[in-house]
Amino acid sequence: MPADLRFLSSDSARAAPGPPVAELSLATARWCARRGWPVHPLAKGRKTPAANCPDCRAHPHPPAGCPCLQAGRWCHGFHAATLDQDRIQQWWGANPEFGIGVACGLADLIVIDIDAHSAEPPTRDRILPGIPIADHIDLTGLASGFHTLAVLAALRGRPSPADDETTLRVRTPSGGLHVWYRADGRRWQSSVGSSPGRALAWQVDVRAHGSYIIAPGTTTQHGTYTPVGEAREPAALPLWLAQELERTGHLPAPDIPAPRPVPPRARQAVLAAGGGRERARHTLDTVLAPVEACGQVAEGAGFSDALNRAAYTLGGLVAAGRLPREEAVQALRDTALAARPGQERRIDQIVQSGLTAGLKRPLYGSGRRL
Repeated sequence: MPADLRFLSSDSARAAPGPPVAELSLATARWCARRGWPVHPLAKGRKTPAANCPDCRAHPHPPAGCPCLQAGRWCHGFHAATLDQDRIQQWWGANPEFGIGVACGLADLIVIDIDAHSAEPPTRDRILPGIPIADHIDLTGLASGFHTLAVLAALRGRPSPADDETTLRVRTPSGGLHVWYRADGRRWQSSVGSSPGRALAWQVDVRAHGSYIIAPGTTTQHGTYTPVGEAREPAALPLWLAQELERTGHLPAPDIPAPRPVPPRARQAVLAAGGGRERARHTLDTVLAPVEACGQVAEGAGFSDALNRAAYTLGGLVAAGRLPREEAVQALRDTALAARPGQERRIDQIVQSGLTAGLKRPLYGSGRRL
C-alpha cells in the first residue's frame, strides 16, 4: 500500500504519521477513482457538496446540459462526479481541503448508513416498516440504527451488516457506521430511516441511486471517516438483505422509471383539485421550483429560506381555496426531502411553521393577501 494511503490500513491508530489532510484528500480521491467510484468535491470541513458557481446559484437549473459540467467544473454535487484523474488533480490540486463524495449510483454501490443519534424511537409500526411489533414486546434500550438493524437481522436468522467483516465498513465521526456493498447492476433506490414511505429500519438510511456517500479518509469539522476491520473493498449485497430491500420498496418495478423528485401522483392530485389545470400547474411549479433547485447543490442554496417561503405561499393558496391542503403540502414535502435527504425533522418543522403563517394570510388570484 502506498505511503500516502496509510490511513486506509487496518490499524491506522498505530500507523506511522502520514501526510497532512490536504494531501490525503487528493490521494483518497485518486484511490476511489481507481476503483471505479466517481468522486465529487465536498465543501471544506462539511458533509455537503462544494457550492455551485455563482452563475448556477443565481439561475437554478437542472444539471443535465449544464455547461459547467462540460467545462470541468464541480457544479451540481454528485451529478458532476468523475473518474478522470486529470480533473481530479485539477479540483483537489487547487482546493486541497475539499472532502470527497462518491456518487453511489454511478459507482454501482449501495451503502447501509447506520445512525447512532440520540432520539426517542418512533411508533412501533415505523421501527421496522412492514414488520409488526406487538405491544407486549419490550423495546427498552432500543436507541439507534445498530439496534433496529440487529433486530431485523435476528428475525431473519442472519448476522447484522454492522458486523460484516467481509466488506468495507467506515466509522463516522458521530459514532455511526457506513457498510458498503456492490449493487451489481441493480438500481437500488435511496431512503432515510425515519421516512413514513420507503425505509428499511429506523435510523438506518440507504445510499444508492440519487445520493452519495462520504469516502473513507475524508475529514470534516467533526472528525474523520475511518475504515474499520480488514476489508477495503465492497462485498456483494447479502441475499437476505437484498430481499428486505425489495420488500421495503428500494427496487423499482420492472419497466417503471425511478421516482421523480416530485411524485407525479402528488402533483396531479394538486392539479386536479386546484381549478384550471394549466393555471394550477403553473402555480404549483412556481412554488416548488426554488425548493427543487436546491437539490442541485447542498451549499449556498438558501434551502431553509426557500422552503419557508414556499410553505408560506402554499398556506396562502390553501387558505384562498386555490389548492388542496393535504396534497399540496405533500408535494412540497416530497420535493424538500428529495433536495435534502435525511433532514425530515428539520423539513417538517420549516413546512409547519411557514404553512401556519401563510394560512393566516389568504393569497387570492390577484396576488393580494387579506
